[in-house]
Amino acid sequence: MLKILIAVDGSDHANHAIEAIGKMARSSLDLEAILLAVSPEPLFYGDYTAGTILKIEEDQKRQQTSLLAKATEHAKAQGLKVGEPVRAYGVIANEIVRVATDRQVDQIAMGTRGMGAVGNMVMGSVAQRVVHQSPVPVLLVK
Repeated sequence: MLKILIAVDGSDHANHAIEAIGKMARSSLDLEAILLAVSPEPLFYGDYTAGTILKIEEDQKRQQTSLLAKATEHAKAQGLKVGEPVRAYGVIANEIVRVATDRQVDQIAMGTRGMGAVGNMVMGSVAQRVVHQSPVPVLLVK
């Protein structure tokens, strides 16, 4: 069975990645999709109470739970067998590659916003960093 990690962020591009993997599954490939939502670590400046920090962390977890529930529903509608979803926090590209390695997936699939060379040069690209760091093939979907 082929295991594919799909990085999701709630965007149309991430949904397109789910749909592309769904097409692969419908073409008779035996595969399992593992959905991953990564939230960047919050940057704290100034004085924050422990309660404020806890609320921020709870809000991130609630947002990830909602995002993963919607992505799971979409993936199942595409005919995918969905494994246990994963939450991660940190540098997004690093976390995608770390989870892919930890889960021993065969491939990573993710959407790309298709910003082009100039946009990538100025802003950087999570997809580009994942491609460079990943030990497994990466499918980028517009």
